[in-house]
Amino acid sequence: MKKRRGAHTGLSLQAAERLRPRLDAFLASIDARARIGFDPVEFPHRYRDPRDVEVSALLAAALAYGRADLFRPKVDGLLQRMGTSPAAFVRTLDVAGAKALLTGFVYRFNVGTDLAVLLLGMGRALREHGSLEALFVRGWKASGTLHGALAAFTAALRDVPMDALREAMGPERGLHHLLPSPLGPGAAKRLNLYLRWMVRGPDAVDFGIWRQVPPSVLLVPLDTHIGRMALHLGLTRRTDLTWRTAEEVTASLRALDPDDPVRYDFALCHYGMSGACPAKTLPEHCVRCSLLSSCKVGPRLVARISLQV
Repeated sequence: MKKRRGAHTGLSLQAAERLRPRLDAFLASIDARARIGFDPVEFPHRYRDPRDVEVSALLAAALAYGRADLFRPKVDGLLQRMGTSPAAFVRTLDVAGAKALLTGFVYRFNVGTDLAVLLLGMGRALREHGSLEALFVRGWKASGTLHGALAAFTAALRDVPMDALREAMGPERGLHHLLPSPLGPGAAKRLNLYLRWMVRGPDAVDFGIWRQVPPSVLLVPLDTHIGRMALHLGLTRRTDLTWRTAEEVTASLRALDPDDPVRYDFALCHYGMSGACPAKTLPEHCVRCSLLSSCKVGPRLVARISLQV
């Protein structure tokens, strides 16, 4: 098949060989533990039981949009009220319990009914399948694709008594944003973030408690930070935050590490979040960047400033 003009299929083998040692050194230089407090992964790190980890992690990932200083108190407040075991809490949760927990809850697009669907869906999954992993793996084996598996996962979580919920708590508002079904062409960043936490590792950040899914099949959780870093490093030429772009970025990362392509995600994302690589590229940041020699943007800025001096 003839390649379209301007098409990009990820890093070449030669480019991957040049980038790998630089990116590995960059990864080693990042203090991941110091950044956990700036990341929603901090919430599941409070727990040790795998079922509590996977339940608290999905709640945290689902609400991890917008400003961190706004969603973190929402997640924290819910987990505090759910007691010492989020898994035990959702296993026995019913509509009346959801109403007691979530009446008055609002966070941007979402209201209490939306969160009730998520919590009741997780409870049903634990009762019927034993774990959220088992529910996900069922969809993965049936579809054979990550996109299909996530679509089946969110559809199953949403299979709760909606008429009873609406009568008790009012209509849902942002349920599709919280648990997209159908999944659509978007990057599904928060769902892929959740998978990264559950599947890869264990290390300082990710848990590695889902053993039936190999890290090699994961997709990078594509957001504005990863999208910007990917463009700068030549991992993609696409600028949209879609599933297709996430696949292209992941294909480039897979050329660096076929067994664990998303292991670079946390470090690259937090490098952008920290302001070290801002949306508006600044030469004073570029000159201090350890990835400058691999960047498609920074060297030109630095050279331009040098000529002006």
